[in-house]
Amino acid sequence: MSLITVPGPEKSPFCKTQRGQTTESEKMGILEKISEIEKEIARTQKNKATEYHLGLLKAKLAKYRSQLLEPPKSAGAGKGEGFDVMKSGDARVALIGFPSVGKSTLLNKLTSTTSVSASYEFTTLTCIPGVIEYNGANIQLLDLPGIIEGASQGKGRGKQVIAVARTADMVVMMLDAAKGEIQKVLLEKELEDCGIRLNCIKPNIYFKLKKGGGIAFNSTCSLTHLDEKLVMMILHEYKIFNAEVLIREDCTADQLIDVICGNRIYLPCVYVYNKIDCISIEEVDRLARLPHSVVVSCEMELNLDCLMMQIWEHLALLRIYTKKRGDPPDFNGGLILRRGATVEHVCHAIHRTLTDVFKYALVWGTSTKYSPQRVGINHIMNDEDVIQVMKK
Repeated sequence: MSLITVPGPEKSPFCKTQRGQTTESEKMGILEKISEIEKEIARTQKNKATEYHLGLLKAKLAKYRSQLLEPPKSAGAGKGEGFDVMKSGDARVALIGFPSVGKSTLLNKLTSTTSVSASYEFTTLTCIPGVIEYNGANIQLLDLPGIIEGASQGKGRGKQVIAVARTADMVVMMLDAAKGEIQKVLLEKELEDCGIRLNCIKPNIYFKLKKGGGIAFNSTCSLTHLDEKLVMMILHEYKIFNAEVLIREDCTADQLIDVICGNRIYLPCVYVYNKIDCISIEEVDRLARLPHSVVVSCEMELNLDCLMMQIWEHLALLRIYTKKRGDPPDFNGGLILRRGATVEHVCHAIHRTLTDVFKYALVWGTSTKYSPQRVGINHIMNDEDVIQVMKK
């Protein structure tokens, strides 16, 4: 097995500016190093004897990708036009996809905003926000420009698009039903290279830097992908020599690197296969059965109601209705909260000082054993519950 030697940033032959930002020539050097490491990983056999070598290569790869994503700090670097969109509403959804897959058409159908749509590519050149009113919630939908392969390395306006996606609560990935599998793999790779993990849960790893004492490594379960030696090698690659690591589940080296980097974003994603009127019914049935997937036709307005149900479900939003003593519930002005919200969250949403005078609450709905049930401030609410707060 041939080993490669990848020089660290301190040995790079490319100069840095006085402010420490990455120059264009240095970016080209980083791209070459990334390409070299990816080739080495591809040609290395995956077995017990090479797991340390592969783990070290993955750590180097993640480190160089992080350097590549650092924005330039030069005085002349300005913000991209139309990409500085203020977050509004109860949730933000980013539309990601290749050019001409129907993102602008979907925005026009679901919102009152008009986004120019045409049969040629790159019709949308900036970020166009719209608002979806669904189940009493205002969901901000962002129509982003189409990205191309290599967007994570700065091709097209990919970096700006992905930067906006990192601020969203959810990603809707628009795919052409005729070539959806290829587009899905390419888009997932671009987002993963930029630190966005789709439909994944954050690894259950406790990691904390210390000022001294070396590295303390422990695990509460049997590990099949990691051991203490590999963890030490990965930490040393990041120049970490004093830290506390506690692994609570059987994690991989990639998941450990994500926790060490600390800049990964975990977002729910719905894969939307558009233009189903152009493929066979058997193919539509196959795509519809894939996990986290919805088949639609934006032009013919087919299955858009199912898409909205999936967006609502993946955003994990709750409708909580309030009730005054002696009055019926107010079903017109419900509170929009996230799944897992407690009575305390409801009180904060009504008024920030309500928790100080909170005595107990009466709750009607599926979160209770009987209705009404007297509950405390830590009671977890369900969708469409009705609550009456009693003060001291």
